[in-house]
Amino acid sequence: MKKILFIGLVSLSVACKETPKKKTTTTEAPVAQKEWVDLFDGVSFKGWHQFNSSEMSAAWIIEDGAMVLPDGTGSGKGNNIVTDKEFTNFELSMEWKIVEGGNSGIFWGVREGEDYKTPYQTGPEIQVLDNERHPDSFKKPNFHQAGALYDMVQPSEEVCKPAGEWNHFFVSINYKTNKGSVKLNDVEIVTFPLTGPEWDALVADSKFKDWKDFAKFKTGKIGLQDHGDGVSYRNIKIREL
Repeated sequence: MKKILFIGLVSLSVACKETPKKKTTTTEAPVAQKEWVDLFDGVSFKGWHQFNSSEMSAAWIIEDGAMVLPDGTGSGKGNNIVTDKEFTNFELSMEWKIVEGGNSGIFWGVREGEDYKTPYQTGPEIQVLDNERHPDSFKKPNFHQAGALYDMVQPSEEVCKPAGEWNHFFVSINYKTNKGSVKLNDVEIVTFPLTGPEWDALVADSKFKDWKDFAKFKTGKIGLQDHGDGVSYRNIKIREL
């Protein structure tokens, strides 16, 4: 009886040892890509305000689903506008059109405050321009044409539509990869670093070389420029990276 009990215990012990352990696996959920968010709803200026003000500029109007600065209404009045929200790494998609001979621009990394009078003191600019007529378009080399990183990187080719027609910008700003780029009408025409020696060299060779806070803020507001010329923007969307 004792032998039988002993053999049974040994058999049970062996069986327990031979039972394979279940493998445990962990599956990490994929990182979801953020959705596009409208920065302009087409019917109101919700999410925007005049630079260094709590209110929206009265110079801008909404017309046919676009935010419009009528020609001449903003001249000399400093009606630059910026987003309420700040952004760091993002993709920006928008359409724009300019009047004949017109000039405007889109900024990122804008900081507000009593030390700053305009968005371009802190925010680099993507140029909006009538390439066919504005004097800035004929400088050589040309760092002021539509789509240029203003005064720093010129477009690789001319793909801008004429004044009065809608153009499309796709702007990518990614400090994680240290790369910025601009597509104009689906053609990549400008690429540039955002930090480091190459960026520093671009700044040093521009009008901004002695500007204390130019491009110093990775996180900032997006701005639209009042340059005194009629300009329209619509379908403004952003996706944070």
